[in-house]
Amino acid sequence: MNFYVENEIDAEFGFDVSDLVSLVASRVLENENCPFDNITVNVLITDNEGIRQYNRDFRNIDKETDVLSFPSLEFEKPGEYVIPAGSEADHTDPETGDIILGDIILSADRIFAQADEYGHSVKREFAFLVAHSMLHLSGYDHMTEEESKEMEKRQEKALNDLGITRQD
Repeated sequence: MNFYVENEIDAEFGFDVSDLVSLVASRVLENENCPFDNITVNVLITDNEGIRQYNRDFRNIDKETDVLSFPSLEFEKPGEYVIPAGSEADHTDPETGDIILGDIILSADRIFAQADEYGHSVKREFAFLVAHSMLHLSGYDHMTEEESKEMEKRQEKALNDLGITRQD
């Protein structure tokens, strides 16, 4: 699995963001029984203005947010990783042969603010948002209360499996 991380604002987190992205994303995919070994996920770290611009450009929502997820695959059911026959080229990196699962954009400003607001570490907030976004890339959403509870359960499981708790 390949996780490409670009920190366009050179935010300092006090931990290796690439290692944490890889650790959390891999755990989510493992917990979801993702059948693909050759996955690529692109992660961009920006600031509030940067994420606001992406939100405006791609979702027509003119406000900042903590994380944006752009899945490459469409899922009939969450966690069902199927590439429609005949569209393999649309979902595969021609240079590596990896399946492109999607893109994640994180706001460093929101990560720091939410860690403070929720009373846990920046590492925990960063990991939580990566887990959350990976579930979106795996077909999950939180449009209903039931969907929200399911995502929360899966996020917490991934983080607890890794020993990344709210006490961190």
